[in-house]
Amino acid sequence: MSDTILEPMKLKTLVMDKLTEASVLKEHAEIVADVLVHADLRGVSSHGALRTEHYVKRLNKGGVNPTPKIEIKERGKSAALVDGDNGFGHVIMKEAMDKAIQLTKENGIGMVAVTNSSHCGALSYFAEQAAKKEVVSMVMTQTDSAVVPFGGAEPYFGTNPVAYGFPARKHKPIILDMATSNVALGKILHAKESGESIPDSWGVDSNGQPVTDPKLVKYLLPVGGPKGYGLALTVDVLSGILTGSEFGTSISSMYGDYKNYRRLGHVILTINPGLFISKDDFLKNIDLMIDEIHKVQPAEGHNLVMVPGEPEQIKEEELMKKGVPVTESVYNYLTS
Repeated sequence: MSDTILEPMKLKTLVMDKLTEASVLKEHAEIVADVLVHADLRGVSSHGALRTEHYVKRLNKGGVNPTPKIEIKERGKSAALVDGDNGFGHVIMKEAMDKAIQLTKENGIGMVAVTNSSHCGALSYFAEQAAKKEVVSMVMTQTDSAVVPFGGAEPYFGTNPVAYGFPARKHKPIILDMATSNVALGKILHAKESGESIPDSWGVDSNGQPVTDPKLVKYLLPVGGPKGYGLALTVDVLSGILTGSEFGTSISSMYGDYKNYRRLGHVILTINPGLFISKDDFLKNIDLMIDEIHKVQPAEGHNLVMVPGEPEQIKEEELMKKGVPVTESVYNYLTS
């Protein structure tokens, strides 16, 4: 199957149209589309326009509130709790990050917990949102059970991603966005959609055996064995138990139970880079770190040692000029 190349704004408009047709508020549809196109531009198609059909299906079944009344509850000078009223996680998280940035500008640090949310897309979007305001950030979210814990034969935690953002002055920010599984489930879904095989370290079948056919993947594996398992637990405690949301196997499935709200939890921590040293020194030293990493002797087969997020930033610059590749099935759905 050949891909269709679309200008980023065209792709965004197609996604927005599908969402507004499903009764999503126009301003909310624009945010969701922006997050999805952000992922496609960075080469993370698993979190891009591919998700639109799923979102519309959940909307039509009643599993997402198309017109939520998002409520922000103050929790002291530097903290807040956001009740998303079961709307789109993308919209809820953007508002939560705005609040976290405000708290950080006023008090040096901000922590915002989110409840009653849904899938929020690529966390890099929100880390970048903070970096643009010269704010350090940590963002995390829980997901439904899909990853086999170290030493286990059945899943307990989800892919439970976490993202960090560090602003710079001369360079683009350092953005680390990673699942605590070896890969995000979306990458396997994209491989399935594209008819591609996958490494045998990504997932296992119902018998716990590694597979290379994405259609056979039943469960995922944690990154780094016990280390990824420990990180997944940490994310679920902070975004689930700490926020009063469900956790572990109690979290409703993304690709099932479409009629019910998912009620996911997320957590944001933001820090003023000038809290302990001058902001100028922080930004200067991030630039210096990036420069020094770039000077590290590359291994055979590599031209340059890059910082987290840099390959995606390079891909984004390329696709902004060339256009975004969209699989035939996704394009057919968006234009139907």
